[in-house]
Amino acid sequence: MADIIVEGAPREERGKNKARRLRVSGKVPAVLYGGKGEALSLSVNTKQVTAILRSESGQNTLFKVDLAGKHEPAIVKDWQVDPVSGRLLHVDLIRIAMDVRMRVKVPVHTFGEPSGVKVQGGVYEVVTREVEVEVLPADIPTEFRVDVSNLALNESIRASDLPIDTKKIKLLTEPHTVLSHVVTLRAEEEKPAEVVAAATPAEPEVIKKGKKEVEGEEGEEGAKGGEKGEKPEKKK
Repeated sequence: MADIIVEGAPREERGKNKARRLRVSGKVPAVLYGGKGEALSLSVNTKQVTAILRSESGQNTLFKVDLAGKHEPAIVKDWQVDPVSGRLLHVDLIRIAMDVRMRVKVPVHTFGEPSGVKVQGGVYEVVTREVEVEVLPADIPTEFRVDVSNLALNESIRASDLPIDTKKIKLLTEPHTVLSHVVTLRAEEEKPAEVVAAATPAEPEVIKKGKKEVEGEEGEEGAKGGEKGEKPEKKK
């Protein structure tokens, strides 16, 4: 594969206004650090860095920063974008030593329709979308692809199932980590009749008691009224 070159230049002035002018001119503020060299404040070509981030290998793309004819191997470590426009605002680059193994995260992509979904009516779920590996910069994989066509119900694909060349790549993610699986669709269980009956509120007894109390009160008032209504016998 041909070398990918990113144009860079030293950046001495800092501040929001200077950064804004850089972006208008088609460049973006950057920092290059790591390795045996000192940290450098740079400006790099925005289109070239954006193209790298949008490529298949994305953040793991190995390229060279051109600094006045001197090429520094690097990868993108981190970046910032405008939340509204999506425009690249700042990028962190890390130097790469081609003879030193490094840790990177590689995306996992699956393809095919699992038999557990097609035949057995299960649901396919992706649990983990990337794994961490240790590898030389020149051997960094773009992605790991896994065919899940034979995945049956209640079966899973784990990190240990990935097609990894163990001579070049060391898997750092726990081998038993589930990447995807086919599970049973959870249906709402019907409640037993006893549970439904117990859950259904009966007619409040307060109403019945209240009715009796009202009747009782009327009886008592009638009785009291009767007592009041009785005239005292006159003394002869």
